[in-house]
Amino acid sequence: MKCSTQVALLFLLALCNAVRVNGEESNGRCDLKPTLDSRPHSVSISEFGAVGDGKTLNTIAFQNAIFYLKSFADKGGAQLYVPPGRWLTGSFNLTSHLTLFLEKGAVILGSQDPSHWGIVEPLPSYGRGIELPGKRYRSLINGYMLRDVVITGYNGTIDGQGSIWWDWFISHSLNYTRPHLVEFVSSEYVLVSNITFLNAPAYNIHPVYCSNVHIHDISVYAPPGSPYTVGIVPDSSDNICIEDCSISMGHDAIALKSGWDEYGIAYGRPTTNVHIRRVQLQSSSGSSLAFGSEMSGGISGIQVQQLYLHDSLMGIEFRTTKGRGGHIKEIIISDVNMQTVETAFSAVGNCGSHPDDKFDPDALPVLEKITLQNIVGTNINMAGNFIGIQESPFTSICLSNISLSIDSTSSDSWQCSYVSGFSESISPKPCPELENLNTSSSCFSLMKPNGRAAIL
Repeated sequence: MKCSTQVALLFLLALCNAVRVNGEESNGRCDLKPTLDSRPHSVSISEFGAVGDGKTLNTIAFQNAIFYLKSFADKGGAQLYVPPGRWLTGSFNLTSHLTLFLEKGAVILGSQDPSHWGIVEPLPSYGRGIELPGKRYRSLINGYMLRDVVITGYNGTIDGQGSIWWDWFISHSLNYTRPHLVEFVSSEYVLVSNITFLNAPAYNIHPVYCSNVHIHDISVYAPPGSPYTVGIVPDSSDNICIEDCSISMGHDAIALKSGWDEYGIAYGRPTTNVHIRRVQLQSSSGSSLAFGSEMSGGISGIQVQQLYLHDSLMGIEFRTTKGRGGHIKEIIISDVNMQTVETAFSAVGNCGSHPDDKFDPDALPVLEKITLQNIVGTNINMAGNFIGIQESPFTSICLSNISLSIDSTSSDSWQCSYVSGFSESISPKPCPELENLNTSSSCFSLMKPNGRAAIL
């Protein structure tokens, strides 16, 4: 993220000598910016023998540098500076009160040797790897039970070199579930900003069981053919802000999750209090913005605004199925511009697989109190596909002030079953199930009088 003037540049460099997130409650609101303070200690990765030639493996250098900087945790924290160069590495762990700073021209490269990534246990809310039973590969950059961690820079890059992982996935050559680029587990006060993420093996940023995470001004990219690559995945986490990001992925751009079937129900941690705004999202084979399908811990209290969704299979999608349990509710999405999207809105109750045969088919998910308003779309093939569950219909689906330009070859722009809701000022005209006047009072209670999204 370039500064426009020399003065701004000098300010940024002085600020980024090391920054940290002040431990004040952010409540997941993007309006409450984390304060940034200088780290009193800073070292360069090159001081630990790292070589930025794109060929030398620097895993031990990263591990040793962070082990050294851990000693400054009670002294105001420290910064690990990554200068320009191509720094090849396997998996490494961060520590609390740390800033990982990537200078302009600095590229952290993920090794293409799977033995450099390590193997870890599955997450307890999933019970197994997402893609394969059993364990999973460790992410490239990891944080476990940390506090006050920053990954930032002067538009440096983290490149997972994921093409070989995609080939292994497609050819069913893997023994474990693919790794992610960055994963924080059970951590709080995390900031990720001013970084480009490229070619993740699977997810790019995965905060799971986390609180107070702020992600802003990042670019994320994987090519259209990359299988099931996902941008940002808030998972059983709360108080999350995602803003001013550009994300283009093979599968979902942003996907909110909270555990898988009986494991997610037992773990019981929802994803809640999430604010997403001013983001550009593109998804080649999935959804620009997705909820689920792994949502057994619940997803609620989500505010999304000022989205630009383009060139995607699905625009906004809610996914679940029998056996999930949990809920998706109290979601408000407003001020959206869609261009060239196959299906603008989707909510389906028959999406996703199960981790094993121990799931409870009578654990029915609840999907209710979803508000979509102030949305325009051009070159849309289908307006909405709302297919609920007979035993647990989707209710209180609230649509307001939506205008979609539908492809003239489309014969049926809406499909609805086992769903109810209310709509006003919608073009093209929605299905009768979404014109239920008995639902209008609950819909209006979710909106401010001026039609803008209420803060949950």
